[in-house]
Amino acid sequence: MLDTPAATVPALSLTQDRTDPEKFAAALGGSFERFGFAIVSDHGVPQPLIDRAWALTKALFDLPEDEKRRYYSASGGGARGYTPFKTEIAKGASAVDLKEFWHVGRELPAGHRFAELMAANVWPDRPQGFRDTFLELFAALDRAGDVLLSAIARHLGLANDWFDPAVKDGNSVLRLLHYPPIAADAEGVRAGAHEDINLITLLLGAEEAGLELLDKDGRWLAIKPPEGAMVVNVGDMLQRLTNHVLPSTTHRVVNPPPERRGFSRYSMPFFLHPAPDFLIETLPGCISAANPNRYPTPISSHDYLFERLVEIGLVKK
Repeated sequence: MLDTPAATVPALSLTQDRTDPEKFAAALGGSFERFGFAIVSDHGVPQPLIDRAWALTKALFDLPEDEKRRYYSASGGGARGYTPFKTEIAKGASAVDLKEFWHVGRELPAGHRFAELMAANVWPDRPQGFRDTFLELFAALDRAGDVLLSAIARHLGLANDWFDPAVKDGNSVLRLLHYPPIAADAEGVRAGAHEDINLITLLLGAEEAGLELLDKDGRWLAIKPPEGAMVVNVGDMLQRLTNHVLPSTTHRVVNPPPERRGFSRYSMPFFLHPAPDFLIETLPGCISAANPNRYPTPISSHDYLFERLVEIGLVKK
């Protein structure tokens, strides 16, 4: 599968957001409209922090299985802590994904109004420095996401800060992903074809081959970012908000060729979510005679998230 042709997703630099914000917004929005994906370098997340996070991610997943499972809650819907191998399934898929993962969410102060809707973080006893590193990385990705959302707002003709109240105290999740070595005859793929649930996803670790998007003509295209760049894609919440002006593109992680199946693959997607009480209501500027409103009934981001978690097997009704 890895002889898939490469997608011509343009490589953008976030430094242009400071030097020519309108041009950057147009380029980012254009890439999203064409592919649902963008590649962004100079994203501002410090490389030493990323390197430290990779080392801790590998150390975490190298822990004994029974130790990792101490941090798994079958009733928690995978919201925080550990989710074991072969738990999540892509919507409509027949085989579960060949992956395990760990979720880090937003730290809320005691008594916060979203405390009952957003689970508290779960922290492992080891590796040492895990909590501090991933809270720092969460904050850095949160800041980068805010910049990207401001550019998206400009592209849509909205105020630069339109998304600020929507994502303040948002239910964002940093996922540490491990795709273990797999047998040549393994059923399924590392991550089945799916769309993300959230507003946008910021992905570190896509340099390792395997990530593919489904183009508008029905072809699968490989995403091959330069080293150190971040892959950013539109999620279903933003697609719904924009009435499909910005599409949430189907993507997957295919299995490696036989000579690479004995190696692990790691990645770190940051799923940027709005606050639980944010109402996903079609933007008026994205409705026209040629593009009538697909979603006349608004839905809260919390209710939408719950519906989707049921579909992918992380929550039972």
